[in-house]
Amino acid sequence: MNAVRAVVSGALMLAMAGCAVFKAPEEEPPAGPAEPEIPAAPAEPEAPAPPPTAAEPVRPVAPVPESARLLEFFRQVRKLGGVELGREHEAVRIAYMRTRSDFDRLRLAMVLSLPETVWNDVARALDLLEPMIRNQNSPLHGLAVLLQTFVQEQRRLGKSVHGMQQKLDALKAMERNLIERKR
Repeated sequence: MNAVRAVVSGALMLAMAGCAVFKAPEEEPPAGPAEPEIPAAPAEPEAPAPPPTAAEPVRPVAPVPESARLLEFFRQVRKLGGVELGREHEAVRIAYMRTRSDFDRLRLAMVLSLPETVWNDVARALDLLEPMIRNQNSPLHGLAVLLQTFVQEQRRLGKSVHGMQQKLDALKAMERNLIERKR
């Protein structure tokens, strides 16, 4: 389970890193007041200054894509616990009920798929993702497929763990019966 969580987290972080927009640092002017330069007497005649070149146009920073915002949301919500996580769940649920947008649909599916929470509801999370999976033209289709795969794998592992626990309990009961017979 932890291995799947690590793989999915890594994939999400790589996807988020690929969507990041980097801006080159700009030079800042010196902090202190500028002192006037006193030109020294030229020993030789100065060469003419090169013609001014056009400054590189300032590129506007592109808005962060919804998929990157969703990946960041998932990263942050995984760190929350207890009351904070409960508040976030309620806020996301209300936002989805109000907007019914794909963005809020994915956020709610993410919160519902968090393991070991009171409101963990894998079936509901998969139901929320289904319309987005069918609509291949949705800008968030790829992220919905990724989340669906994660949730289905989580469900499969949960069933596997439950089955193993039942077998372990049966073996313990058999062991107790054998011990009691020997007495």
